[in-house]
Parts: sequence; structure tokens; C-alpha cells
Amino acid sequence: MTKLEEYYNKFNEEKRLNSRHGQVEYRVSMKYIHKYLDEAAKKNGINQVKVLDIGAGTGRYSVPLAEEGYDVTAIELVKYNLGILKKKASPVKAIQGNAIDLKKLANDSFDVTLLFGPMYHLFGFDNKKKALQEAGRVTKPDGVILVAYCMNEYSVITYGFKEHHILECIKEGRFTEDFQTISGPSTLYDYMRIEEIDALNQAVGLQRIQIVSPDGPANYIRPFLNQLSEEEFEVFVRYQMAVCERADLIGAGAHTVDILRNGFSRNEEGQYGH
Repeated sequence: MTKLEEYYNKFNEEKRLNSRHGQVEYRVSMKYIHKYLDEAAKKNGINQVKVLDIGAGTGRYSVPLAEEGYDVTAIELVKYNLGILKKKASPVKAIQGNAIDLKKLANDSFDVTLLFGPMYHLFGFDNKKKALQEAGRVTKPDGVILVAYCMNEYSVITYGFKEHHILECIKEGRFTEDFQTISGPSTLYDYMRIEEIDALNQAVGLQRIQIVSPDGPANYIRPFLNQLSEEEFEVFVRYQMAVCERADLIGAGAHTVDILRNGFSRNEEGQYGH
């Protein structure tokens, strides 16, 4: 069993997304997922829209989308998560697989592809590039790919300063001079800055439609969110919906969702280009 599998055997991602700070991330993300699903449904009809959820976990996104009538395929690496997903009474087609090698899936198969979990745990530019390339390969030309990343400054501020690990991290060489985190498999998570995401998109040839911050300050202020009344919390969600596209705030939260138009097309030899 890998360290990642051991981690997810204990970590309840679905519980996280059902917490108040997780609800903010989930609801804002779903707003944008639905925006591009609606676009595809206008072309094809809802029952014909094919959705791929790469790194689906236990199905927090894929199950409700399937229940709405979309044709959903879920790819999950961790057997424990996959087992929970398969036990749910949903029409999701759940398959074990790896984001960097989607060999079980055909070219040009999906209208909308979600790549939400894998980029958190793929280390190095090349592995992330492979995941984006595979997402592009299986997504239809002109389809949409939504990619989630964990952001660098959240890691530095929360783990480094709030949790008092900053001196330890500096001593162990876990930051560059400008406080970019230096991650590896032993740390489980990898953290990005906007310029690194831009470089990945350019290397793969994917065109950004928009980039949003689905959670904004929610992860920083978890105790305060929990103290809000239901009415106050709904106002906070409305606030984040209103500001999540602001360029001056993107990158400051724990996550971003990068929304890309697939620029891949197949030539006569069946090879992919841009």
C-alpha cells in the first residue's frame, strides 16, 4: 500500500466537503461545473453529455452529477475510495485508474472533464503535464476541462505560520528563498502558484477560459464559519460566489479551479496536436 493510499484510508474527503469550509469550495465549484455542463447540454441534450471525473474519490461530485442525468464516468486510484463509490446506489461508471495514464479510456470521449484530486498529489512538472495531456486526449475537441490545484500561500501561512512549523521547514530546506514550497511524495501534497499553472497550460496547449478561487478565505477562518448562523453562512457563500473570479484574490485561497478549453485535435494519422 502506498503512502497516498494509507492517507486516504483514514482521511474522509467527503466529510471535508460537507464541512462548512468544504461546502463553500463545493458549491462554488459546482456553479462552474454546471455552467459548462449547461453549455454542452444545449448542444447535445442532458442525457448525451458525457462527464469524466478523474480522481473522483468517493464520488462527491460524480454521484450528484449522475443523479442529475449526466453520463458520468469516475476514475479513482485509491481502492478504498473506489469501494465506497461503487457501493453507492448511483449510475456512475466507476473504474480504477491513474490520472497520468488513462489507457482504459478512448480519445475524444467526454464533453466535460474534472481533474480535481490528482494535481494535489502529482509531483514535478512532467507528471502534472502528463495528467493534463491525458485529460486533453480523452476530452472532445472544444470540450472543457476543470482542474483544481492546492495553492502555495495557503500552505506557507497555515502549516508554516499558523501551525508553527515555519522554522522547522526553513531548517529542512522546504522553501525556496521566495517561499515556494519544495514538495515530494513524503509530503503527500504539492502546492502551486499561478505562474506555474500558466506554464503547464502553455506546455500542453490548453486555453484558459477562466480561473476561480472556489474557497477564498474559507479555509483560513474555519472556526468563524462554524460560528455563523445559517443565514450568515449563506451570505458568506454568496460573497464567495461574487468575488471568486477577482484576479486580486485568486491564488490566496487554499484552492483554485482552472477552467480550460480543450485545444487538442486529431490529425489524419490519429496523433494529437494543438
